[in-house]
Amino acid sequence: MQPRVFNRASQYLGLLWLGGLVFALGIATAVANWDFALIIQNAQSRYGALGPAEQRLQQWQQLIESNLNTPESQQLETVNRFFNKQLRFTDDRRNWRQADYWATPVESLVKGAGDCEDYSIAKYFTLRRLGIPSEKLRITYVKALQQNQAHMVLTYYSSPSSEPLVLDNLIGEIRPASQRKDLLPVYAFNAEGVYLPGSNSMKSDTKKLSRWQELLKKMRAEGFAIGEG
Repeated sequence: MQPRVFNRASQYLGLLWLGGLVFALGIATAVANWDFALIIQNAQSRYGALGPAEQRLQQWQQLIESNLNTPESQQLETVNRFFNKQLRFTDDRRNWRQADYWATPVESLVKGAGDCEDYSIAKYFTLRRLGIPSEKLRITYVKALQQNQAHMVLTYYSSPSSEPLVLDNLIGEIRPASQRKDLLPVYAFNAEGVYLPGSNSMKSDTKKLSRWQELLKKMRAEGFAIGEG
């Protein structure tokens, strides 16, 4: 369950402003239909017999199909609960033998594991597929004060000026940010740009940079209808 040490967040922030990890999340075709038969077939080609992972992928498909027309509040609860249940926290060194790896939702579900970034990525893409616009979602780096470590969550804004709700793998309940005194925001980003804590003004434009583009490339290879950002 333990995220990385907090100085990693500072390094990430520096890289953002230097252009190393700022990437576009504006995916025009993110809500296009996903062919899960193809997605599962491609996963089988890559990993062989999927075993329990195939059921996790099928349950993900069922979640999407059954929640396309539900209220956003229900979509948030369902998606948050699904990934918090399906994935166990495992750091990247153990999971991927790398210091920092951004897994696709398929990779996370095949492993049945991921770190805080992978939870947030999976929740983001699923909610986008359910039709929630990108401007309502921000992937947010925070300091988890109790652990004194860097952490990532997904935040949801019902309107530009509303208090965000926090979707987190550390706790199951979605709570308003004001009730998460254990989290200290560092920065957030979405399709429109990068934001500093307490600001709705974009501080830096997001561009198509390597880490996000690598993630999109992997998802397209997996069979997802994903645009260029």
